[in-house]
Amino acid sequence: MARLRDPVSGCEWDRAQDFASIAPYTIEEAYEVADAIARGDLGDLKDELGDLLLQVIFHSRMAEEAGLFALEDVAAAICDKMERRHPHIFGNAANGGHHQWEKIKAEERAAKGKPDSPVGALDGVAIGLPALLRAEKLQKRAARTGFDWPDASGARAKLFEEIAEIDAATAAEQEGEVGDLLFSVVNWARHLGIDPEAALRGANAKFELRFKAMEARAGDRFSALPLEKKEALWVSVKQPDRE
Repeated sequence: MARLRDPVSGCEWDRAQDFASIAPYTIEEAYEVADAIARGDLGDLKDELGDLLLQVIFHSRMAEEAGLFALEDVAAAICDKMERRHPHIFGNAANGGHHQWEKIKAEERAAKGKPDSPVGALDGVAIGLPALLRAEKLQKRAARTGFDWPDASGARAKLFEEIAEIDAATAAEQEGEVGDLLFSVVNWARHLGIDPEAALRGANAKFELRFKAMEARAGDRFSALPLEKKEALWVSVKQPDRE
């Protein structure tokens, strides 16, 4: 990466990048790792992990050029963090586990805050996370303070309330109301013990598979078919899922 970024003999594209321009590639590579795992392709996983590692190296090299930190500092920082968060493994603590992990993380967030500013329960949830994942993390943080439905029924009832608000909303208000509905769906999924991100990925894959099956059955004439025939095709390609 140092050679790629060399100002004289390096690659023009690599030299032109900065943290902001590389960030979308970092996110994309993380999703490709998850995709390889979901497909059970461990050979592909090896390649995708390499691509993701390259992103870490890329950011670290740019930071080193700016005199901020180097790859070795990144590795040392995560080692320190893992040791700090597992005192029952690396230290003298008698017990640990997830509860201790969350307590230590909360203390770390407090240490990063301004001395004269109280640290809120939602502080530190990255804004750059995908919206679905960030909604779940915000809800989990809020739940730790006791701000949560006692069971799934309350979260389910909220869905119908949000749908009614969409129906009553003006065109200008609908985007916000749809956002509230999606947030409520994530909340209900959380109460059911379902990972909403994984559930939506599964739904995307299912839709893609079925749509391609419709196209294969109809051939080149698919786009020209009337909607009722497309609906009939959709029902027919769903049948194997129910057998």
